[in-house]
Amino acid sequence: MTITKRVFALTAPLFIWPAAACAEGINQANTAWVLTSTALVLFMTIPGLSLFYGGLVRSKNVLSVLMQCFAITCLVSLLWLAGVYSLVFADGGDWQPWLGGTSKLFLPDMGIANLIGDIPETVYFMFQMTFAIITPALIVGAFAERMKFSAMLWFSALWLIVVYMPICHWMWGNGWLAALGAKDFAGGIVIHVNAGVASLVSALVIGNRKGFPTVAMPPHNMTMVVTGAGMLWFGWFGFNGGSALKADGSAGMAIAVTHIAAAAGSLTWMTIEWRRFGKPSVLGIVTGMVAGLGTITPASGFVGPIGGLVIGIVAGIVCFYATQYVKRGLKIDDSLDVFPVHGVGGCVGSILTGVFAAESFGGLGLNGVSIAEQVGVQALAVLVTIVWSAAFSYLVLKLLDKTIGLRVSEDEEVEGLDIALHEETGYHNL
Repeated sequence: MTITKRVFALTAPLFIWPAAACAEGINQANTAWVLTSTALVLFMTIPGLSLFYGGLVRSKNVLSVLMQCFAITCLVSLLWLAGVYSLVFADGGDWQPWLGGTSKLFLPDMGIANLIGDIPETVYFMFQMTFAIITPALIVGAFAERMKFSAMLWFSALWLIVVYMPICHWMWGNGWLAALGAKDFAGGIVIHVNAGVASLVSALVIGNRKGFPTVAMPPHNMTMVVTGAGMLWFGWFGFNGGSALKADGSAGMAIAVTHIAAAAGSLTWMTIEWRRFGKPSVLGIVTGMVAGLGTITPASGFVGPIGGLVIGIVAGIVCFYATQYVKRGLKIDDSLDVFPVHGVGGCVGSILTGVFAAESFGGLGLNGVSIAEQVGVQALAVLVTIVWSAAFSYLVLKLLDKTIGLRVSEDEEVEGLDIALHEETGYHNL
């Protein structure tokens, strides 16, 4: 056998395998894009959200925030495998409108040939897992610097099961909200409204930090904040673009409007702050970016560039004033402004989806219903999520407070959670 024939004999399987995969229904382009998006969304939590939140707290609590985000990533991953994925996405039979089934507990029949649409189910499983990870991690910003680590773990686990799981099924698991025609492309309702409301309830139940609002508690490391914010912006392309589950024009449009809304939200927040306080702050421009991203998320797969621009501008305005009102008006210590940015932004974006998804505003259409009808459905989905998240977040928090306790002692809070809970420090004096 000649050298050429030997090389061909050894490499022939490499050329045959992709054709066989395509014949089995796997779309390699879509699979590659969702794999990439999965990595991007995980990157949003660790390290993106971790650094963003870590820089916003005081230096004595930086490691506690990084630890909480990391631990939530590990905890939610195992709970997702054990049953949360199944109860969201498996067929629930007679219970399907309300909850999924148990056929996928611990993925007993999962193999490389299982498909969801034209991508492997393993890829879909992982992609949806990253969404489940970041949602309770967002709530960390509400009770930062004062919750026990054990209470945080129990709250994250119970909240995922009692609050996130049913709402996720109702919207994305072909539950009753999806049947009504509610639109939530990448998590404005499932993630941002849900986590935002839980954050407000958490802040109210656990109480303000010692010294709030009279003692200044500025971010200890703005360089870290901006680095984390940049990672969030970058990762959000996987968050929204990946939710198309295809490498096509819908993913491209979702990324385009996401970027436009982030830029518009940033500059709008910066401009308002500049006019009101005399100087534009770095914290303001990055917070406006997060507001724009969170607000466009539910609409990202349904609207065009004009919709993205308007939603971003509205996000910058509404979320700015919501933040001022919660902190200064109501004096609620939602430490890192999770509710006014994510919760309020998610509500606004979810309702505006019903407007800017219309073809008359450059959107992809409303499937035969009027703008008023779609806005009504969107408002109902938002209201249901607010009520469910508020009620059951409160019950979980009160249960934990009565059993293991939610809050560290006053001495531990003054000392800082890094030393008090983890016997470590983020910085050493050189």
